[in-house]
Amino acid sequence: MLDILYVMDPMTTVSIDKDTTFVFQLEAQRRGHRNFHCLATDLSMQDGRPFARCSRLSVARVRHRPFSLGEPISRSLDSFQCVLMRRDPPFDMAYIFATYLLEAVRNTTFVMNRPQSLRDANEKLFALRFTDLVPPSLVTGHADQIKAFLSEQGGQVVIKPLDGAGGEGVFLLSHGDQNLNAIIEAVTGHGRRYALVQRYIPEIRTHGDKRIIVVDGKPLGATARMPPAGELRGNIHVGGVCVASELTPRDLEICRRLEPEFKNRGLYFVGLDVIGDYLTEVNVTSPTGVQEINALNGVCIEFNVLELIEQRCAAAR
Repeated sequence: MLDILYVMDPMTTVSIDKDTTFVFQLEAQRRGHRNFHCLATDLSMQDGRPFARCSRLSVARVRHRPFSLGEPISRSLDSFQCVLMRRDPPFDMAYIFATYLLEAVRNTTFVMNRPQSLRDANEKLFALRFTDLVPPSLVTGHADQIKAFLSEQGGQVVIKPLDGAGGEGVFLLSHGDQNLNAIIEAVTGHGRRYALVQRYIPEIRTHGDKRIIVVDGKPLGATARMPPAGELRGNIHVGGVCVASELTPRDLEICRRLEPEFKNRGLYFVGLDVIGDYLTEVNVTSPTGVQEINALNGVCIEFNVLELIEQRCAAAR
């Protein structure tokens, strides 16, 4: 039996039909493991030892009462066999400080994903290491560079903040748009913040924004998030609809290229975003999409995740 701590958002925010962490908890409980819950702000350190103010967690796929929490207790993080960092973005300084605390956990505890890699693998920037896999891209805060890149790419590009999530702050820039300057100013904070600018990929309209779930370097399934009418983004938060999607030869090539990096960095659970033939994001902080892929493809990805956790915990012991 394992004691598993989930560092995440409040359980009251969990959607039992969509939340990936929830099905991890269900599967862990089914296997006889004990779940515990805490917020990132419940982490602490005393005399060099990391602790959590946490509560025993029980879950059930029941709408009127999907979870119950015990009384809060203080426990050393070293006393858990596994700690999952599942706090949703934004990736801010509070998140970074939490990863430093998690990094102090002894190597007898399996932490997923590796805290240092959560800091190093920015979800927008990490993909840019693989220039042949991503669309033509620019990172800058300067409006003149953005406009020049817009012209180079034929008059349409997508701009997004480096610390955004869930489609927040994503815009389509087009030549002749009267809002062009205003959008650039808003995303870059008048040049004070970096933005990622990429060639617009028209396949978003026909094939959607594909989310591929990768566990221990291997792709286990995908779903395509289709944008609603009149919308650029396929994110579920803004009305995107998930449809079944197969892994193409290009998808598998992308996964093969990234597998060594993921294994080397301890990125055990990752969500890749692919539009057309291009990798657009590598999501490592709190990837979601498991319940949608399970439902559409008749699989059970959380089974593989808990198998991995049990194997890693046994190896750590």
